[in-house]
Amino acid sequence: MIDYDSILSKKVTQLKPSGIRKFFDLASEVEGVISLSVGEPDFKTPWHIREAGITSLKQGRTHYTANAGLSELRLEISKYLKRKINVEYDPKSEIFVTVGGSEAIDLAIRTIIAPGDDMLLPIPSFVCYDPICRLSGGNVVTIETKQEDDFRLTADALKKSITPNTKLLVLPYPNNPTGGVMRREHLEEIAEVLRGTNIMVLSDEIYSELTYGSERHVSIAEIDGMRERTIIINGFSKAYAMTGWRLGYAVGPAPVIRQMLKVHQYAIMSSPTTSQYAAVVAMRDCDEEIASMVQQYDMRRKLLVSSFNKMGLSCFTPEGAFYVFPCIRSTGLSSEDFCERLLRSKKVAVVPGNAFGDSGEGYVRVSYSYSVDHLIEALKRIEEFLAELKEG
Repeated sequence: MIDYDSILSKKVTQLKPSGIRKFFDLASEVEGVISLSVGEPDFKTPWHIREAGITSLKQGRTHYTANAGLSELRLEISKYLKRKINVEYDPKSEIFVTVGGSEAIDLAIRTIIAPGDDMLLPIPSFVCYDPICRLSGGNVVTIETKQEDDFRLTADALKKSITPNTKLLVLPYPNNPTGGVMRREHLEEIAEVLRGTNIMVLSDEIYSELTYGSERHVSIAEIDGMRERTIIINGFSKAYAMTGWRLGYAVGPAPVIRQMLKVHQYAIMSSPTTSQYAAVVAMRDCDEEIASMVQQYDMRRKLLVSSFNKMGLSCFTPEGAFYVFPCIRSTGLSSEDFCERLLRSKKVAVVPGNAFGDSGEGYVRVSYSYSVDHLIEALKRIEEFLAELKEG
């Protein structure tokens, strides 16, 4: 009989399972559940993107692409970045296409972090950064962000967290799960701390198109002195409703991109060909579709923030992504207890805030990437749940 415990890597077996996945699996066992747990757009991929994919299949374009991706797509990504953040990147040496933004994050961390290195991670944040760093032998130094700071990373907190072994800062904004964003003045303060250091920045900008209000998204790569030390991660899943197409990209200084691409060559070879042809059209022709989706997300955002505050659950107004992060401490329940009891009694699935780091305890993440009717029914059930809690 084989002893699997002695064969399996301890680094892998000691990883905690994703807290998001845990509640997704729990919800799948409950009949008639209304889920607000998944960060996936409810919109279909715009038709002309799908049509481009179909056309590429009809034309028999089913072979591998270059490891870095279609040259045509890399050129469109370069044009997009110039248009959106006014930073120029060479499509031949500073851009490559990945299997979703997740692969790009994995490659960036594994390329930079060696055993004993420190990675700075603002929390609450998405669940993937921490385990990738640990699998690379690195140490995760968390920086708690606070509701009173709109869940932004502050320069003071960053200064206090830097160690002699710090190699990488993860900057996950717009933020999942809080919806917090970093505006230009906040990024200027972070840049001032980093200039003159040997610290790289992984700027995860997957929600860059999903920001609200009059101010556009600002990338830290725009700030003086930061382009040379920033790896931008982005993709097509969120803004273009292309989650199943599995396509992202990494952009950064050529010496770093060259090494990331080397790992990609061995691990993946190339990203899905059909998806790449479709993405060319997404980059060129979909600004209007994005604006329409953002308008609908904005309406849902306002509905949820207003409703939770009326229920007595203090809710920060998110400025990006498609999540709200209400505080549930007033109920006296932990985040996990709140979510489990809500699921069992009212068949509504949300994600406990501590799934995104210890500082998320006392909060829950609620996605508004669902129809208004779906949200209204879920809010009704949550209000009933809170009333029953008060009655004891």
